[in-house]
Amino acid sequence: MKLRQILFASALAANALAAGSLRAESPAPTALPPASVPAPPIQPAVDDDGPPRLSLPTDSDRAVWKKPGFRFGLGLAYGRLFGINGPPNAQLIGPTIRVGIRLDERWSLMGSFQYLYATGTAGTRGLRYAGTIEPTWHASEHLNLGVGIGFGGLIGPISNRPDPKPLGDTLDSSYTFPDARSPLQSCDGVGVTGLLRAEWMVVLGPRSSTGLALETEGQWTGCVDDTGNLDPDTATPIVRRQWWAHFGTSLAWVILWR
Repeated sequence: MKLRQILFASALAANALAAGSLRAESPAPTALPPASVPAPPIQPAVDDDGPPRLSLPTDSDRAVWKKPGFRFGLGLAYGRLFGINGPPNAQLIGPTIRVGIRLDERWSLMGSFQYLYATGTAGTRGLRYAGTIEPTWHASEHLNLGVGIGFGGLIGPISNRPDPKPLGDTLDSSYTFPDARSPLQSCDGVGVTGLLRAEWMVVLGPRSSTGLALETEGQWTGCVDDTGNLDPDTATPIVRRQWWAHFGTSLAWVILWR
């Protein structure tokens, strides 16, 4: 009986010792890695200058051109003058200047000045200048119609055509020709001019616009040819006078600023 108790106690001790060794050999449980945190989304860069502007004009650009204000323009004109009953024809090219005020959505008061080089038949060459005041009606967003009146003159045009009689050295006093069927060799003088203009303008942006202008004009010029002699009674210069009438058309390209 004692032997049985001793064997049973030995078996229990052996079992307890084996269980302890197993627990010592077992690796310690490892900690689970922390859950990954998603990265915050990348925010787009902020443009301090506001939204980008397109190259094409916007509705707001067109709207500011309808507001009252100062306008200034530069352009290049090309055209022709046709003499009526005698004066020579001339081909014209040169700069034009436009200045004015936009009164409201429908009306502007503009002024223009042209200084054009003139060439023609019989060796004609000289200058033609004109300045006009032009009330302008804005018929649509693009179409403008204007009418102008002002002064126009000629410097020259010198030519090699025959000098009409009476000649200067045969005169005792100033003389006015009844017509211009035999025009003077040159014309230095000024007179009245008028024009009709139709132009098609396109807005480029809030500050500039551009377009083409078609003009029809008439000019009545008082030509004065100084003979170089003096009236013996009054000591005033003896001159020959002749009136030249012209009708013309021209095409101008203009850039306008506000």
